[in-house]
Amino acid sequence: MVIQVNIQEAKGCLSRLVASAEKGEEIVIARAGRPVVRLAPVEDARVPRLGFLGSVDVPEEAFAPLSADELRDWGLD
Repeated sequence: MVIQVNIQEAKGCLSRLVASAEKGEEIVIARAGRPVVRLAPVEDARVPRLGFLGSVDVPEEAFAPLSADELRDWGLD
């Protein structure tokens, strides 16, 4: 289902429209009834998951660079 709203209406309910777009709804913003832009989620905004772990959430810290102490502990300094 496509949700089309005029710019004036979108200004008042942007949070709701963003939430709908994140859930997969197609949001079209129009000017004077003419569609001008489409609101869509950013693909990279999802939390990275490792395929073999199934639905286990991997914290963002797991992808952070190692500290100097950690590099030394691994013999990578």
